[in-house]
Amino acid sequence: MSGTTGDAWVEGPSGDRHWGRFGAAGLLVVHERLGVLLQHRAEWSHFGGTWGIPGGARHEGESAVDGALREAGEEAGVPRDGVEVRFERVFDLGYWSYTTVVVDVVRDFEPGVTDPESIEIRWVALDDVAALPLHPGFAASWPELVDALSS
Repeated sequence: MSGTTGDAWVEGPSGDRHWGRFGAAGLLVVHERLGVLLQHRAEWSHFGGTWGIPGGARHEGESAVDGALREAGEEAGVPRDGVEVRFERVFDLGYWSYTTVVVDVVRDFEPGVTDPESIEIRWVALDDVAALPLHPGFAASWPELVDALSS
């Protein structure tokens, strides 16, 4: 299923850096009553102190869905059997990509901080997301994601 870890930086042609040798993926968990599950990123992490979705580097040969589910389980206690995939959005730079996997909660669960990459894990109402200090990548994708969630 998955092989070598992808935990390393990839440098683009202009010197910009992105996390994940095989790309990266994150899980946007949607609960019909509670909103979306967000992660307050540890200060020491890339763009620390901002809010985003649980996620990270994909392993070699790992699908975006599997990577996002694995990372969300590790970082926020999201159970694979508690969510169902709704859709995916891919941001592809040619040499690196990030996939946002959007899932619906199908069985209630109690998320929580399950590793040192998070300060806090919290359900946030859709209308309140943009008011938080968001990770720049998540902030850029949020308008399109919220539109897709509403349709």
